[in-house]
Formats: sequence, C-alpha cells, structure tokens
Amino acid sequence: MRNSEDGNRPHPEDGSPLRNPVGGHVPVAGGLAKVGLSYARELAAEAVQVFVANPRGWATPAGNPAQDELFRSECAAASMPAYVHAPYLINFGSHTEATVEKSVESLRHSLRRAREIGALGVVVHTGSATGGRPRAEALAQVREHMRPLLDELTHDDDPDLLLESTAGQGSSLCSRTWDFGPYFEALDAHPKLGICLDTCHIYAAGHDLTGPSGMRQTLDLLVETVGEGRLKLIHANDSKDVVGAHKDRHENIGAGHIGAEPFRELFAHPATEGVPLIIETPGGKEGHAADVARLKELRTAPRR
Repeated sequence: MRNSEDGNRPHPEDGSPLRNPVGGHVPVAGGLAKVGLSYARELAAEAVQVFVANPRGWATPAGNPAQDELFRSECAAASMPAYVHAPYLINFGSHTEATVEKSVESLRHSLRRAREIGALGVVVHTGSATGGRPRAEALAQVREHMRPLLDELTHDDDPDLLLESTAGQGSSLCSRTWDFGPYFEALDAHPKLGICLDTCHIYAAGHDLTGPSGMRQTLDLLVETVGEGRLKLIHANDSKDVVGAHKDRHENIGAGHIGAEPFRELFAHPATEGVPLIIETPGGKEGHAADVARLKELRTAPRR
C-alpha cells in the first residue's frame, strides 16, 4: 500500500480522492488487523495509526506475519492510509548513551515494521536536550544517529519519517513551527523526512490557532520553515489547556480551548491538501467515533 500520484486515499462516491481522510489511532493488542481494523471500522475511519511495539518500552517485537499481511491487504482494499507511531521513550538528544542507542534500535524497528505492514509513515517525537547540554550539541547528536536511519530508507515501499513537535515542555528541541528549521538542517532536509503536526502540541507551545486566521498563519509559518509538501500527517486534537501552557493534554474536537472553527480553517489551507487527520482524543470508542464524525462535518461544511 503506497501513495499513487493521486495519493492512497479513500474515494467518495464520485470516484475522486478525499481531500483529507479522517481516522484515528487504534488499539492492536490481540491482532493488528483483527482488532485494529475492526476498531477502525467502528469509527468509520478513513485513515489509521497504530503502535507496533509497547509505546512506553524498548521491546522490538517481530510481529505476526499473517496479521501483517491481512492488515496490509485490507488497508489497500479500502484505500486506507496507515501510519505507525514510534515509542515515546525515543530521544536522540539524550545525554545518556544507552538511551540514544536504544532510540536507534527502536526507531529502526518501527521503520522496518511500517514497511512490513504497508504504512506510509512513522511518527517520532523530536525529543529534548537533556542533562543541561546545549541545543546545538543535541542536534549534532540527532544528525549523527538519525541521519543514517534515513539513508537506510531505500526501498520503494519504505515509509517516510515524520517529525512530531512537542508542547514545549523542558528542553524540547522542537515545539514552535520555526524549530523544525534547525532540525531539518541537521538532517540535510532528507527527502524521506516529513512533518506530523499535532494541533494540541502546537497550540500548547504558543501558536494561537483560535485568533483571526490563527490556523492559516501557523500553517503558513510551517511551510515557510520546511517548504511545501513536507506536511504528511496531522494529529487532530483539541486542548484541555490554554495557548502557551506547555501541557500535552488532549481534548475532544470542539470541547477544548482550540474549538471547532480552527479545524474548519485547517481543511481549507493549501498545505493540508491530501493530508490525513488522525485523532488522539479521550472518550474511548464512543468519543473517538464522535470526533471522527465531527471532523468529517467540518471538512465538508462551508467556512463562516
């Protein structure tokens, strides 16, 4: 399952690709396809994101070949783009050598597993400069250890590596849109490098998406920083906290401080053309299904 010229997207009744497939992160314990895709169908999801390892551990499980093939084939049959989220512990800016070594192993595993299940991208958090080390030193370490992993992506069906910024806690290497600039420079703007923009994270980091044209201006800044075509995935999450709070606490769409209108504006921006949206919101299956439905409404509703 790979991108075609028109994108690997679900098609509406008239046969044209959806501008923005909307889906969610789904549980996979018990079977990648059996459980994950069943959950996705109950959400009426048009895109899907999964973990292929414990998100809070370093284990690198081999996976189940039968479930891998079923997941790949069913996603392809439904034209449903799939993504992998790498474990949260990964930090290429860490001052601890063991953490960096485990980060390399863990991210390599996620990239390999993504290819095996036909995923289009692997989302990884950009990390932080720990131990009081200078930012430049941490970014040099990112280059040393992450750049070779990008060079290993030589197969036609290899996923993109999608950088996700944080809410700006601690010594985060990337939280505001312009922080992606030095990160991209450290990795020579590799062609397999992309962005996963989390709306809660970017809002919590200080970009006011709710002001007049706030979403449009934020997306404009992102494009100015990394160039066109680098935004590959959006984590669509409202925020429990106010702008600039530096707190990563997701809320259901329209129920938080971001509100519904900025998401409508997001759908209209040229940079989001063809980019899937994945929800990571609270509320369990019922809340997830409601958020997927809400985003679909905002996708089709005219701007006010």
